[in-house]
Amino acid sequence: MKIAIGSDHAGFLLKKDLIDHLVGLDYKVEDLGTHSIDPIDYPEICASVARRVRGGEVDFGIVLGGSGQGEQIAANKIHGVRAALCPDEFTARLARAHNNANVISMGARVVAPAYAVAILDVFLTTPFEGGRHQSRIDQVAELEHEEALFEAVAHGK
Repeated sequence: MKIAIGSDHAGFLLKKDLIDHLVGLDYKVEDLGTHSIDPIDYPEICASVARRVRGGEVDFGIVLGGSGQGEQIAANKIHGVRAALCPDEFTARLARAHNNANVISMGARVVAPAYAVAILDVFLTTPFEGGRHQSRIDQVAELEHEEALFEAVAHGK
């Protein structure tokens, strides 16, 4: 399995811990930055992770920051991405099982590193249940499509 991961400065140390864990499990990991604790804005890093997921270059994405909120929002701006903020194992399980989330977001100032590993493991190993949940995923995709059309018309494209 191949995973893209990115963080801002607040998530940098947690990112290192998660990469070590994933590599230890023989996952292939693409680290898209940042590469230090020097302050940096997160939107483009999270968008890069999300674009790798959307394009099929990786199976899942991970975005990290102080709270994970902004990172999740940024990743969700990329069409076809379903990023979920997962501060616990229950949320991670449902994000995959019910929402078929393909990007997980966590906050390094919210979740301890050992617990972040447990949350990530649940996220990566929980299958999408499909069934009644698929129609909801389809409805969300339709909303995304409608908004893209609106933007195209609004900007004369």
